This record gives sequence, structure tokens and C-alpha cells, in this order.
Amino acid sequence: MPDSNPRPNTFGQLPPSKWPGERLGLPQMGPNSIGRPGRRMLGFAIDWAIAIGVSKVFFNYDPAANLIIFVILQIVFIPTIGASIGHRLVGLRIISIHGGWVGLWRPIVRSVLLGIALPALVWDSDQRGFHDKIAGTALIRR
Repeated sequence: MPDSNPRPNTFGQLPPSKWPGERLGLPQMGPNSIGRPGRRMLGFAIDWAIAIGVSKVFFNYDPAANLIIFVILQIVFIPTIGASIGHRLVGLRIISIHGGWVGLWRPIVRSVLLGIALPALVWDSDQRGFHDKIAGTALIRR
């Protein structure tokens, strides 16, 4: 006889989180909790300013160069220092939700999707953007 109350086996079947990161087993606040929007946006702004500065010096502020430099900075720094420069400065880091090192492919997927922008604007109840969900990452407080 089939179970009349099957357990959810995907995030789409789970009820919304009571706090961001609950479904990931993260604390409600403090270290290792999900990075909140203010810190995330400030970190993004710092990263974007760095990309614009580099673009201004080497590419005469070319809009395509701004975006490419931003994505490259993300891809380089996430696997090496655990976060982008901006996120590191505001006390955030990126983790793999599966545990262990974030690897090389996750930062590439995450950064390319972040460069597209729209995936980063769609969040779930854990305050993870679509770019983080696809890459299997989460941005947490240090």
C-alpha cells in the first residue's frame, strides 16, 4: 500500500522556510547563516566598482568589458578565497550546499548566471537566487 503522506524529495515539494537557510540546515542568524540582502548588495556593488575601475583603466569603460571583468573576478576569487572581493569585505563567503570545496565548475556556472542578472533577481524562501540554486551554492555570513 503506498504511503498516503509521501515525504518531499525535492525543494519544490518542501514548505517555505521559517527563516532563510532553514531547509539547508543553516542557523537563523549569526555565523554560517544566509547572507542577507543588504550585505549581498553591498558586496555586489564593491565587485561591480572594481570591475568598472579595471575597465576604465584598460578598456576605456567599455560596457562589455565591465561585465566580462566582473564575471572573471567572480570565477577567479570564489574558488581561491571562498568569495568575491566585495563579499569577503562585507563578511560573506560562498559554500557548496553539498559540503566540501566549492570547486571550479560551480563558480563558473554561478558567475555566468549572475552576469545575466535575471537569475539573481529570482529568490526562494532561503534567499538564494536562481544562480545559487543551479550552482548548488549558498552565500553565508563568515
